[in-house]
Amino acid sequence: MEIEITKLVDRFNKYIHFNTQSNEDNTACPSTPGQMLLAKYLADELTGLGLTDVQVDAHGYVMATLPDNGCPEAPVVGFISHMDTSPDMAGEPMHPRIVKSYDGQDIILNEKEHIILSSADFPELLDYIGQDIMVTDGLTLLGADDKAGICAIVTAMEYLQAHPEIKHGKIRVAFTPDEEIGRSADLFDVKAFNADFAYTLDGDAIGGLEFENFNGANVAVSIQGRGMHTGSAKGRMINALKIAAEWQLLLPAGECPECTEGYEGFYHVHKMSGDVEHVLLHMLLRDHDRRLLEKRKAFLHSMAELFNTKYGAGTIEIIIKDRYSNMREKIEPVMYIVDIAKKAMLDLGIKPVCKPIRGGTDGARLSFMGLPCPNIFTGGLNFHGKFEFLPLSSLQKASETVTGIVHNVAEIKK
Repeated sequence: MEIEITKLVDRFNKYIHFNTQSNEDNTACPSTPGQMLLAKYLADELTGLGLTDVQVDAHGYVMATLPDNGCPEAPVVGFISHMDTSPDMAGEPMHPRIVKSYDGQDIILNEKEHIILSSADFPELLDYIGQDIMVTDGLTLLGADDKAGICAIVTAMEYLQAHPEIKHGKIRVAFTPDEEIGRSADLFDVKAFNADFAYTLDGDAIGGLEFENFNGANVAVSIQGRGMHTGSAKGRMINALKIAAEWQLLLPAGECPECTEGYEGFYHVHKMSGDVEHVLLHMLLRDHDRRLLEKRKAFLHSMAELFNTKYGAGTIEIIIKDRYSNMREKIEPVMYIVDIAKKAMLDLGIKPVCKPIRGGTDGARLSFMGLPCPNIFTGGLNFHGKFEFLPLSSLQKASETVTGIVHNVAEIKK
């Protein structure tokens, strides 16, 4: 069941030349035109491969079916990836290249700009000595998040079509917009997708198999100051910028992203704008334990009360919105779908690595929408930046894991 790496590379190269960065400032869906261009391209490609029920809706969601070829009683399994790439780094012009048989030395991405991918900074590089690795010129991201996932799914469907001796039930695939700005599941039609369960291909290093994630909430902290001419400010000015700094200093020092790992949650101020008169802070609250997340919310409310007592009523206003919940709650009753993926990996000689996601996935939201949906590796690493890279053998194994899951699901009856 070996999928040709050349097919994967050719397909991935085509996908990454679509600039599909999402745009948080645009409320339309998809938020950028490049996503719709890729959606239509994928629909045409899937049709050409012989999939049926191929549809692109007005918001750029692509869905298609690979009909069963002899296992009509098997559960309907789905595979999902997102088309957009992160707005955190430029998405074009794309100049990818393949480092053949990586030798463990530093990789010069861009000599002119002195951009170097080094194992001193990214020791995981050394896990791929001897393998072919795809990188960019250091001026853009690569887009493996999540075009590697799309590539793995489409190539697996192509392989299954070319090998009818691999019996399987009905398979559904979907490609979604605007995942990087947290909207991908907003308009996903679970009923129309009509799968019994699914897998997102949106993980990173080979072997990744994830079925639990952070509970996440986003916080807007509005700080109202009082601007005055500096010549007459004594006793009158209330500097919102200084209050914002004080707010951050009162957050628990060790409970931030750069100081935590595993199941440890955090507070994170990730955006700030304003002046003496008014400041707006954007924060992330994350914790795998829902009770601990609620404690974090309560702590911020108590901080707001403290500041309003100190600086005057209305100085601090906070709005907290839940973003996603820990999918483990929905996956545990159907853990056999995790076991199916584990078996597929083990059969390929891959050691499954089950670890908590320190973030959220489409699968988390979809699981709470009635579609249990663990997450599987794509092979890429260092997402959202210029040091992103993709070991090609890992991409190959991601695609083969999809075909392995299909084979395993065919042995189950509803």
